[in-house]
Amino acid sequence: MSDLITHTIGSLLDDIARRFPDNDALVYPERGLRYSYDQFNQVCRQVAKGLLRLGVKKGDHLSIWAYNVPEWVILQFATARIGAVLVTINTAYKSAELEYVLQQSDSTTLFMVRSFKDTDYVKTLTDVIPALATSEPGNLQHGKLPFLKNVVFIGQDTPAGMMNFEQIIALGAEVPDAELAAVEATLDCHETINMQYTSGTTGFPKGVMLTHANIINNGFNIGECMKFTEKDRLCIPVPFFHCFGCVLAVLACVTHGSTMVPVEIFDPLKVLQTIEAEKCTAVHGVPTMFIAELEHPDFRNFDLSSLRTGIMAGSPCPIEVMKRVIRDMHASEITIAYGQTESSPVITQTRTDDPIELRVATVGRALPDVEVKIVDIETNATLPPGKQGELCTRGYLVMKGYYKMPEETARAIDSEGWLHTGDLAIMDENGYCKITGRIKQMIIRGGENIYPREIEEFLYTHPKVSDVQVYGVPDKKYGEQVMAAIIVKQGMTMTEEEVREFCKDRIANYKIPKYVKFVEGYPMTASGKIQKFKLREMAIKELHLEDAGPTA
Repeated sequence: MSDLITHTIGSLLDDIARRFPDNDALVYPERGLRYSYDQFNQVCRQVAKGLLRLGVKKGDHLSIWAYNVPEWVILQFATARIGAVLVTINTAYKSAELEYVLQQSDSTTLFMVRSFKDTDYVKTLTDVIPALATSEPGNLQHGKLPFLKNVVFIGQDTPAGMMNFEQIIALGAEVPDAELAAVEATLDCHETINMQYTSGTTGFPKGVMLTHANIINNGFNIGECMKFTEKDRLCIPVPFFHCFGCVLAVLACVTHGSTMVPVEIFDPLKVLQTIEAEKCTAVHGVPTMFIAELEHPDFRNFDLSSLRTGIMAGSPCPIEVMKRVIRDMHASEITIAYGQTESSPVITQTRTDDPIELRVATVGRALPDVEVKIVDIETNATLPPGKQGELCTRGYLVMKGYYKMPEETARAIDSEGWLHTGDLAIMDENGYCKITGRIKQMIIRGGENIYPREIEEFLYTHPKVSDVQVYGVPDKKYGEQVMAAIIVKQGMTMTEEEVREFCKDRIANYKIPKYVKFVEGYPMTASGKIQKFKLREMAIKELHLEDAGPTA
């Protein structure tokens, strides 16, 4: 066993800034923003002090709802430096999901940008908190969100009722370093500092509690698998609110003194421009991102010869795409990673020197200090190599638990500390794993995990819906799409358009069913259980999706 890192996020950054003070830490070419590690550390310390002056205490929960702006990365380090918990909110969320996360997480402060794609965040928040515009900044009163007191705006022209992020920076100037040092001295690397919401099989998202030790050690080992050094420069088009962004990218870089080069909102052209302009040595993405980059009409015009490595993850990787990334993007040492938020998130990863067969046919082997076993889904007995069962993992990477959900936590982590992933896998005699299916009925659409139950619970609130079953069907572009089979209440009629209109602006666009079918009943087992796999099989035939992807 290697020695695990016992740094807190703040002491890690201090250490790296001492070792590589002049190395580029964070670069936004379009903004002309370029922080060295020394400068980045200083600004994170200043914001941490500003949060203390705002009244933020160790253990407080602070939410962030923003795409990949510089303030996001600064807050990741500033909040952890004072032991506050950063709650990451999916940028695609709409009003119902936003309200749920703010409420369930007991957030005292929300950091937000003005909008993202088709969603006006200010309007969405005002729908949730009508009194926002007439509230005194820092003294918000809203019955449904009793903890929420501050809304901090990132950007120009601050809306009514909010503070601006620049004010937090200014407040930091009033706080002596000794005050920050006193708070930091009370921190422990096993305390929670990050909370990410994962869609719930119970119908509601669950807040996964991750510690300094969870994500620093995971980030370090991910970087080691890519052979990162202070010379590496990573293009980051994946969102920070996912572990893919804030751990596989940010912490893989910072633990090695490497350079972070974020793309604020994914755009294949911007990714290609960024790699060329900044001579990036690595790039991350889900398969659909890599496909969009490879198929961009101007792809051949870019010099990507600086690329060496990176990670493709989030959904199964098509072999041809992997081969093209290696050949045409020059990322000869690209790796595949597999995991879930509950495991900080990476469990297994391929290595840069693995033969291509292993890099396209498996999700690699366990990271250092991580145990993996395959168990029989009926008996829980450990299975030998080559047998399919549930993949379980144990070690420093397992979450602390789900926030305020002890029963859910006990279901996920057994009495011996093994996290049950719900994924079916086969492991070979060398420890390389293949993911073969899912026990839980999760849909993976373009790298987003979608739990049918959450959408079902939401659609049940429609006055015309008597029953609803949601499941995934294959899709060439996204891997899977969402389909809903609805039984309408007696004497009522309903259209597909009504269903989609009901979902619009209330749940994330990627969760809105692409296909809607109205049915009289569902295929059942003898004991009365609905057979979703039969609904899926029927849909594949009716929609002629046999060639769109895996049908199992």
